[in-house]
This record gives sequence, C-alpha cells and structure tokens, in this order.
Amino acid sequence: MIKGLYLITPQGSDEQILKVVREGLRGGVRVVQYRDKQRSPEAKVNLSHQLAQLCKEAGVTFLINDNPELAIACLADGVHLGQDDGSVHDARRLLGANKLIGVSTRTVDQALKAEMAGADYIGVGSVFPTETKDDAELVGLETLRKIRRAVKIPLVAIGGIGWTNGAEALDAGADALAVISAIADDSNPALAARELSLLFNSKKAPEETRVMTIAGSDPGGGAGIQADLKSIALLGSYGTSAITVLTAQNTLGVQGLSPASAGFIVKQAEAVLDDIGTDTLKTGMLYNAEIVSSVAGLMQRYNLLSVVDPVMIAKGGTALLKKEAVEAVRNELLPRTYLLTPNIPEAEALTGRKIQTLEEMEEAARSLQEMGPRHVLLKGGHREEDAIDILLAGKTVQKLTAERIDTTSTHGTGCSYSAALATLLAQGRPLLKAAESAKLFINEAIRHAVPMGGGHGPINHFAGAKAVRNADRELS
Repeated sequence: MIKGLYLITPQGSDEQILKVVREGLRGGVRVVQYRDKQRSPEAKVNLSHQLAQLCKEAGVTFLINDNPELAIACLADGVHLGQDDGSVHDARRLLGANKLIGVSTRTVDQALKAEMAGADYIGVGSVFPTETKDDAELVGLETLRKIRRAVKIPLVAIGGIGWTNGAEALDAGADALAVISAIADDSNPALAARELSLLFNSKKAPEETRVMTIAGSDPGGGAGIQADLKSIALLGSYGTSAITVLTAQNTLGVQGLSPASAGFIVKQAEAVLDDIGTDTLKTGMLYNAEIVSSVAGLMQRYNLLSVVDPVMIAKGGTALLKKEAVEAVRNELLPRTYLLTPNIPEAEALTGRKIQTLEEMEEAARSLQEMGPRHVLLKGGHREEDAIDILLAGKTVQKLTAERIDTTSTHGTGCSYSAALATLLAQGRPLLKAAESAKLFINEAIRHAVPMGGGHGPINHFAGAKAVRNADRELS
C-alpha cells in the first residue's frame, strides 16, 4: 500500500543522497523512489543497493524510477513508470505479481488506463508549480480531485509540494505526497520530513494522536502540566507528560519551587517516548540550564516536532527560568525548536530589545527565528491595544487578531495556548490553521472564564475547546 510521505531522491553525490534519505527516514518518510538520470549502470546498482538496505532497515517501501531491470537487481519493492517508460504489462512480466508498479499520469483518461492495465498506484502531477522538472505540466488540484473520484487505487500527488500546500493535496484525495526539494534542500531535512509527515495525521481520529508536555506542575490546575493536559484532552488527543518542577502556587502567586533532576526528567520522557511515542512535544517551564540542555538533547535524539513556550516569569513576578539558563535556551533549545511561542517580555529577554509596536513585534520575531526556530508565534497580549499575535511561518508574516477581554482570569494562557497548538498540529492541521484554531481556543477560554481565587484566575479550557469544535463543524 502506497501512502504517507514519498521521497524522490535528489541529484548529488552518493553521500549527499544517502544523507538526505537517512534524514528523511528519521522524519517519517514511508516511500523512497530512486530517480537517477546521470550515473552509469554499475554506479546505479551500487547506490540502489545501499538505498534498498536503508529502506529495509526502516521498514519502508523502496521503488526504482523507470527501470524494472534495476529494481530486480537491487531487490526493490517495485518500479515507477512515466508515460513514455514502458508498459505496466511489460513491467509486471519482469517483476512478477508481488511487486509494486506505479504510473505517472496527468489526466483522468491516463489514470483510468493505468488502473485497468494493473497499476498498483498512480502518480498525479504536477499538482503545483515546480522547479525540479522543467517539462512538468501543471495539472492542479481539480484534476487530482477528478482522478480521485475516477479510480480506486492509491494516488501520489507530485510536483511543487511542501509544508505550505501539502494539506491541500491531501484534502483533494492524495494518499501520498511526493517531494524532492522540500526535504533535500532544507537545512534540517529530518524536521522538514517530520513537518510534512504530520499532515497525514488529518486522516486519523483525533484520539489516535499523541502530545507530550514537558513542563512544571501547578497544583491549582490553571497552568503548567495540568493546563496542558486539560487542553490536549479537551481538544481530543492523548496527552502524556514529564514533570520538571513541583510548585506550590495558586491564583495569588508562586510560594515555592522544587525542581526534579535533569536525569530523572529524561528518564520520565524516555519511558513514554520509547513505548507510547508522541506526534508533537510541548515544553513549558524548564527552570535551569541543565534541564534545558537535557530537553534539547531529547528533541534532537528523537527528532521531535516541538512547540516551545519559553516560560520565564510567573504573573506574580516569580522567576521560572534562572538567568544562567537563558543562554542554554538560545544556544541549545531554539536551534531544535519547530515553533517558538514567546510573549513580549520573553521575546524582549531573548532578543535584548524593547518591543512596543506591531512593527517591532515583526522585527523581534525575525530576530528570534535567526536563533534557530523554524517558525515563531509572538504573542501580543502584553500590549495595551487589541490582542494581536504575529505568526512568522517560514518567511511569511500572518497576524492573528482578537479583541481584548477585560478580565483578571488569565492564569495559564501561555501554557494552554502552546499546548493547543501542539495538539492541533499533532492532529494534522497545517501551521496557519492550527494557529488560527488555537487563537480561537485561547480567546474563548478567556472570555468564558469563571472567577476563582483571589488573584489571576484560571481560564475556561472547556469553553475554548467547544468553540474550536463548533468552528470545525461549521466548516465541514
């Protein structure tokens, strides 16, 4: 069965190709297609054997482009044929009944003929404009939808696919997304693959998706691990946790802290990751440099797609991140971060610059991104005007707007917002849609908060999750 992220090998040296494939497999690639128009037959056999071994070890499908004889020589799982690269009948005669045969198509008629000829899957492209193949004919999403309605076998969307548009191809009926440059040209191919692989979780029930939070504990239930797990569960995913710090706190402030050792935090996380696993990670209060370094190591070792909330100061003024840990956040955590979600005071502490206007928020988001995070969501709740957040998604700036709500019930907003983001990403929502839904979640959770305690009361997680469900129903 062809489904999931489908990596077509790029041009380059053997070492470059093998590195891209290894990193892609770490990130969740499920199919590898070896495409090579340059090497000699002997060199192709040698490289294809190495690629086949990598795929076998990872338990993923390995295909050869256009060449059934090479597929036989390297014991590949099948072959992918272009319209001018021989017939399905001839390939089947050479390969046998148990090998996979795919065919590239551009029209409904071509797709139907390939299915009737016995193809196991169909490639459709180019779905989006591409720079990889100069002769690629743009067929678009509508043709993909028509082919999906016409044939029963799996469809692979090909051409110009990346993290910004992959969800559109899945919504149009693709079972797999074929990419080259979206992984091969990325500075972090493993994380690029993880980002794309996560889109396929939209095909799962929410309760099958997993979110892990590594953060401090709040006995009052408004923030920290407790708020994270509420957000995760109410939005429909399965939550797991590793506790970094025990706190004594309530709506009036933090009365005491007792951190766990970095080694025991790692042991908590490893116990979960090696058994249950996770689709996304959310981090909150990490407290000291040793904990920051240990969590950064986990993110690297498990190639975790992480939403990092750089918790630094409690609403009552208590320091939740030691000064000496800030450098560890900059140097070790941020370079491994998928989405950074600071508020304005946290962004000021990390960048060393004052932030007051929307323009300064954008500039700060870009400065933060230069420190390593793939994307940045800078929250504007500390400004006096409307609560506008700046999402720097890649190089694109998006504004997430909401009216300011006059309330003191804002305890746990940062924790809950980032946990909602991690959850919605885990469920396969593309970044912008996840951010828009998380913004709705937190805004409605604040709006419908029930006053509790004598200080900054907690938000209403149930109301926030209900608002997201209602919005989803209106769109469906």
